[in-house]
Amino acid sequence: MDSRSEASAPDMIREKCGVFGVYAPGEDVARLTFFGLHALQHRGQESAGIASTEGRSIHRFAAMGLVSQIFDEAALSGLPGFAAIGHTRYSTTGSSVVRNAQPFIVDGLAGQLAIAHNGNVVNADLLRADLEVRGVQFETSTDSEVLAALAANAPGETWEERLEVMMRRASGAYSLTMLTTDAVYGLRDPNGIRPLCIGRLNDGRGAYVLASETCALDHLGAELVREVLPGEIVRIDSDGLHSTQAVEPQRPALCLLEYIYFARPDSRLGGELLYPVRMEMGAQLAREHPVEADMVIGVPDSATAAAHGYARESGIPYVEALVKNRYVGRTFIQPDQRLRERGVQLKFNPLRELLEGKRVIVVDDTIVRGTTTPRVVAMLRKAGASEVHMRITSPPITDPCFYGVDMATKGQLIAAHRSVEEIRDHIGADSLGYLSLEGTAHATGSREQSLCTACFSGSYPSPVPLQLDKFLLEADTAGDRHALPVAVSGS
Repeated sequence: MDSRSEASAPDMIREKCGVFGVYAPGEDVARLTFFGLHALQHRGQESAGIASTEGRSIHRFAAMGLVSQIFDEAALSGLPGFAAIGHTRYSTTGSSVVRNAQPFIVDGLAGQLAIAHNGNVVNADLLRADLEVRGVQFETSTDSEVLAALAANAPGETWEERLEVMMRRASGAYSLTMLTTDAVYGLRDPNGIRPLCIGRLNDGRGAYVLASETCALDHLGAELVREVLPGEIVRIDSDGLHSTQAVEPQRPALCLLEYIYFARPDSRLGGELLYPVRMEMGAQLAREHPVEADMVIGVPDSATAAAHGYARESGIPYVEALVKNRYVGRTFIQPDQRLRERGVQLKFNPLRELLEGKRVIVVDDTIVRGTTTPRVVAMLRKAGASEVHMRITSPPITDPCFYGVDMATKGQLIAAHRSVEEIRDHIGADSLGYLSLEGTAHATGSREQSLCTACFSGSYPSPVPLQLDKFLLEADTAGDRHALPVAVSGS
């Protein structure tokens, strides 16, 4: 994860990464991958890359920036072949520099391998040290290169056998697309923490795609086949689609934040379209935390569906009284401290004519550090709102994530050391209500036990090492220090 000061860190959960793969002889696979990554841009905006093969070698182009900024006709024309993988990245391990942009290409005993990774491997340091002792050299600081090197140097007669060795040694979250000179592979960790799906192109004539979200399939006119199963390896080559259950699936643990925040509302998870799922989260929130008010507004864009659900359930009208500048944050020109303090004003613009004298319910998806929400509340009051009631479509975030989500250390998570009433006072709202964990899980249509809820419950689906930089409870505003946990284990 990047080293960033708390002062400059946004009060938000950073998207993870998006991965894509395609096997489509006779098609412009680089162009298909470009449009697939464009649909997954919301999952990472720091860098992007594509690797392709024509059967002899693997070609690669990657750079810092948005997909549309990086690739042009010249770049795509340098990526020939019948198969490709792609990646759009927000860094969670490894610094945000071009050498860490994916996909990576590694050379092993069995030939070249390119990899695109969504997730985080919690024992990457141990794996890296072991590989270095064996003479493997690394060019980047990422856990993704560790996975690639582990697979490329594993014993086995086939890539499935080598990938199985990798999967048995790696611990944590990983959804991968991988490319050799004759096939595309897709695989998920045994808990299925990160999503990955399979689509069929060209009416099933041997062309398939893999993607983090189904919205990428929709943009390419691909038909959803199914999701890659936890612990499964999928191979796509000239003989079609092949499946190997490489390792036994563990307790299902798809990240609950995919439903709440990360995935696009037009994507499907577990067969469910996310827009109505998020509407149900808002409706459940209205049932759990009703309040008299004149209007419901959502913090755009991720909370819009939930705000509609709250409004419909409560009978209070939904009003679009907060307008978002959707291009804020899509530049590498950073504001100075004075402008940074006005960051919310750069991002949101309240409509005074609609808000003046009104009691307002504000629906948002999360409160992380508690730095942005007070500014939103203050902005609405300045625009004339007489009351501001915050409603959050997730439980309080109390624990850090080790599986590829960059949110904060435990000490920076406001709900880790403050009660709901203390948070309400801190953000300046008239009332504050969080959706219960039971209510959130119920809205997804899944059992709580089949989801990763670690950041809300502290119950991790797999053992994670004690990393003091994430678990340290730092001094809060009152100057108190909080105790450190002595161990962290899976549920």
